[in-house]
Amino acid sequence: MGKKAILGLMLAILLPLTGFLTVKYYSQNTVQMPGRFFYDSVAVIEKNGKRTIDTVWHRVKNMTFTNQLGKTVTLDSLKGKIIVVDFFFTRCPSICPGLAKSMRKLQDSYTGGKDSIVQFLSVSIDPEHDSVPNLRRFADKYSANHNNWWFVTGDKKEIYDFALNELKANVADADVDTAFIHTYNFFLLDRDRVVRGWYDGFDGKKQAKLVKDIPLLMLEKPKKRSFGEFLKELFSRS
Repeated sequence: MGKKAILGLMLAILLPLTGFLTVKYYSQNTVQMPGRFFYDSVAVIEKNGKRTIDTVWHRVKNMTFTNQLGKTVTLDSLKGKIIVVDFFFTRCPSICPGLAKSMRKLQDSYTGGKDSIVQFLSVSIDPEHDSVPNLRRFADKYSANHNNWWFVTGDKKEIYDFALNELKANVADADVDTAFIHTYNFFLLDRDRVVRGWYDGFDGKKQAKLVKDIPLLMLEKPKKRSFGEFLKELFSRS
């Protein structure tokens, strides 16, 4: 093997290693990750005379919807993706158009094609009226990428349960009408479908924080992830 080949091999190993260690160092010592908000249980574990607290964070359950293309889609199919959720209805004359414009800005910033790491989900709170054709017209009005921004409908009872009991929309917005969930918030879910924040769709500072928090969650890795796994993932994408 020639000197150039050896040098190239060393760079191929050292550059990812440097990046990995840099991200690991700053993620542990400098970068403040988005918090987790809702837990299912807390246990105190004793091991070798030391007590640690093990928190089981609430993982949003799987949901089945129909999107603007008439396809059946599920949250389980989005495994490994960051998810941004909002609620709307196509006949809305007030906040929904503004929320759609804010979501489109996010889409334009983070959608990298069919395999984007971020998925945007606009859930209809008026499924009786919001048929697939109506969802498609609304999506096209805001130039939605149909792969990465779904406008979905489904069973009304399940949608309201999803909003109130899974995303805790009435906690994020104390003024929300639980009989007609019309909230201006975007909800951010990590790869494990744990709620990591909610953000006012009309507040520039809150939207800026959402723009910042999305890539932080994209960088977030499991605690036990080894450098070998990092390299394997890196080269599998190249």
